[in-house]
Amino acid sequence: MSGSEIQKTRVINELRGFIRKLLQDPKILEQSLVIAREQLAEGNSPAAMARIANEISDTTSVHIPEDPAEHSEADKLFLELLREVVQEEQALY
Repeated sequence: MSGSEIQKTRVINELRGFIRKLLQDPKILEQSLVIAREQLAEGNSPAAMARIANEISDTTSVHIPEDPAEHSEADKLFLELLREVVQEEQALY
């Protein structure tokens, strides 16, 4: 396997584990969206994204490292998608 194939496999496995966690506890999604809405109301800064990650880690079974440099691809994708969903909701109002 090449390095990029190993990386893709690792990312897929991270996402599988994360999706499994969401399916086992659907409240994680709603809690995460509530947190993202509150934090992004103050602006879309790296500090806001860090607060979202920390609060999700503190209040759900999902652990996202405090340091953005330590975020896995799955962490980054989840936070990015939360931001996109909240921004789309705000655009509707």
